[in-house]
Amino acid sequence: MNTAEMTARIAAAEGFIAALDQSGGSTPKALRGYGVEDSEWSGEDEMYAQIHKMRSRVITAPSFASGKVIGAILFEKTMDGMVDGQTTADALKARGVVPFIKIDQGLEDEADGVQLMKPLTKLDALLEKSVKHGMFGTKERSVIKSANPAGIAAVVAQQFEVGNRVIDAGLMPILEPEYDITAADRAEGEELLKAEILKNLEAQPADRPVMLKLSIPVKPNLYKDLVDHPKVLSVVALSGGYSTDQACEELAKNTGMIASFSRGLLQDLRAGQSDAEFDAALGAAIDQIAAASVA
Repeated sequence: MNTAEMTARIAAAEGFIAALDQSGGSTPKALRGYGVEDSEWSGEDEMYAQIHKMRSRVITAPSFASGKVIGAILFEKTMDGMVDGQTTADALKARGVVPFIKIDQGLEDEADGVQLMKPLTKLDALLEKSVKHGMFGTKERSVIKSANPAGIAAVVAQQFEVGNRVIDAGLMPILEPEYDITAADRAEGEELLKAEILKNLEAQPADRPVMLKLSIPVKPNLYKDLVDHPKVLSVVALSGGYSTDQACEELAKNTGMIASFSRGLLQDLRAGQSDAEFDAALGAAIDQIAAASVA
């Protein structure tokens, strides 16, 4: 797939985006959930080798190439690895899956009810490498924990600033101002978030569209204006700690918003499963998430 074909694939939104970008502190937990205990690896290199083995198994499973997975978000080390004798990006594109790369370097401590992204000291080099690998886009995460107008404005401003650096490099940014689904004031805060995103979109040139990755809103179809916005290629949803069933039930209430789930996609996969059992479990999750995405 070339860039135009990948853009059309994402814009059509006939499926969902798999989030395969666990990194750093979340990797041991992801491996334990998969059935690989801490005793089975030693040191960072072995840990990442184990997670790459898991991700390779997902990418090469028959169900992953069913056409229902339209994109996948990778961690840098996964992008650098090989799958079936190909670069990970090429292996994905061969299966009709558009590749994205996670670019944030973690979160700052909470201030004004939010956690901004830490300074992106490696961004320019990572973007250059991502272009060489044939990646289509990027993903950057910050977190909102309360309905603080100043904090929400700061998060959205930072997301668009970094997103425009991504566009300058020739890639498509997924802006991810996640709203903590446990926040008591989430309904109020999501209204503020939507208003800030719309304000920033108004200032965004028409030839510099973005994607958005948002928590599934309390109010169904709150983000429909963003889904329909001419400067937004696609709006995708994170599962945010919901189970697969919960996330799919909530997502299905939101027209045009598609999934970008991690735990919800991988929660029933185990290292000890046979290839047939593994593909059956993955395929069931893919079918369920895809159905909620196009509902």
